[in-house]
Amino acid sequence: MPTCIEGSNFRMSTPTFSAAQNQASTLYLPPGSWPTVLDCLCEHFSAIGREQWLDRIARGRVLDGQGQPIALDLPYKEGLRIHYFREVPDEKPIPVVESILYADEHLVVADKPHFLPVTPAGEYVEQTLLRRLIRRLDNPHLVPLHRIDRHTAGLVIFSANPQTRSAYQSLFPTRQIDKRYEAIARALPALEFPLVHKSRLIDGEPFFRMQEGPGVANTETAVEVREKNGDLWRYGLYPVTGKKHQLRVHMTALGASICNDPFYPDVLKDVEDDYANPLKLLAQGLRFVDPVTGEEREFESQITLQW
Repeated sequence: MPTCIEGSNFRMSTPTFSAAQNQASTLYLPPGSWPTVLDCLCEHFSAIGREQWLDRIARGRVLDGQGQPIALDLPYKEGLRIHYFREVPDEKPIPVVESILYADEHLVVADKPHFLPVTPAGEYVEQTLLRRLIRRLDNPHLVPLHRIDRHTAGLVIFSANPQTRSAYQSLFPTRQIDKRYEAIARALPALEFPLVHKSRLIDGEPFFRMQEGPGVANTETAVEVREKNGDLWRYGLYPVTGKKHQLRVHMTALGASICNDPFYPDVLKDVEDDYANPLKLLAQGLRFVDPVTGEEREFESQITLQW
């Protein structure tokens, strides 16, 4: 006999739409008096034409809070949750190829080339490490556990399984993962190595830069010299903290900005990506105890920084 569930309050649960897992952006409609969601989107995102929004809606690229495609005449309501998929018309291909160094049911470790962004931002959506790996591995659940700059090459770890994601995410804020970088910069014979550089990083100018400022240090990097080649040295960098542009700012503060850095010490305006002369910074090694299996994990980039 089938079991009957009595009571009028019983309802089947509806699966919740995950914007992160579906690589969708989210907007809660702002206050206004628009007749439809379409009108609101057109005014809120004025750089995107009405024809583009009409096309996206027609292709099911604008969704409601439950992940269902919206109708063209869906009435506007303040605070309504809308999901949409970012698109960049005529997105420029990035002529580099990533490598997958390791993959299991929980983790994916990739070797990111210079100039490839980790996640969608600005003019890059499909030409990102995340989108490429999702397509290659047919796994929409991939989420990066940390980030490295677009100009930096090297190791990036992704969570492949939502069930174990939080265990791996906790490795970074609790500093249970050892990170090793390599950089090529000008020689610093006046300094005694190895050394530790600590400073307070604050937002800089323009908005995408960081700078050192007064106050209690919130960043720390250990620096050693690995190889000397005339006026250039190869440095080993061991960040204790993981602030934006930390290694680039710290090397500049020591007097040796990393070779081919378009942001430090000064911003190079209108500079094109020079694939023959990338930023000489590599996320070279990662080591940690796997919180799920208990095994010690160690990964090494296969990319080499050339003099």
